[in-house]
Amino acid sequence: MGLVSPAMGQPSRFKAFLVDVDGVLVKGGEPIPGAREALSELKRMGDVVILTNNSTRSRARTAELLQALRFPIEPEEVVTSSYIAARWLLERAGPSRVWIIGEEGLSEELKLAGHTLVPPQEAEWIVVGMDRTLTYAKLADALRALLSGARLLATNRDRTFPTPEGLIPGAGATVGAIEGMGFSPEAVVGKPSPTAFEIALRVAGAAPEETIMIGDRWETDIQGAKRAGLATALVLSGVSSATELSHLDPPPDLVAEDIGRLVRLLTERAR
Repeated sequence: MGLVSPAMGQPSRFKAFLVDVDGVLVKGGEPIPGAREALSELKRMGDVVILTNNSTRSRARTAELLQALRFPIEPEEVVTSSYIAARWLLERAGPSRVWIIGEEGLSEELKLAGHTLVPPQEAEWIVVGMDRTLTYAKLADALRALLSGARLLATNRDRTFPTPEGLIPGAGATVGAIEGMGFSPEAVVGKPSPTAFEIALRVAGAAPEETIMIGDRWETDIQGAKRAGLATALVLSGVSSATELSHLDPPPDLVAEDIGRLVRLLTERAR
């Protein structure tokens, strides 16, 4: 497959690149062919920020795993939905007493932001992310806390999460279980939320009009970035497929088989 022509009016050069992980750089726990070289080329062209909805890992852990696969990424170049949730809560409510339904990356980022992890009965906020040890007891604790006045914040609503063994339930399954008890989040801060792109742009030090989002999920990466005023590039190495392209509204500005082919196009446009 070739590339869809870029939308008219998009700049030939970008100052910053927001890049998703699963399905763009990595698939099945292994680097997608050509992805390492493509990421290195993007870093020569501008500032790169990894923007992922994965709430199970901290920024540091995400960078560590990418470095182990020989991707040139530092922790300060990573924005996870766990980090976004921690920053959102700090900026709107200040340091808070928090109980989580989630994993280590979420608790780590909340503590780094100055929040205090407490038992559910003491929580001002319940912060929810993907939780591979979700139990009925955790949901019961969440219900009691919410009935007592705790407020609910969700990292993202991703329905599924890719693993080497196939798709498994994502954070959306956890959020859905709580919504089934009659409580909806006050905010969902990961992609496609504007909050995710605002924080990523802040980290990149770039404006929306000089930034492009590179992702593999139309409903999060592309739709969210479009609403935030960014240019968009969809790669077909992950979730979205070529058969969906004619139905996507709004369409991505660029489409490529993978990030390697995408970067070659961007390099040609920048000459």
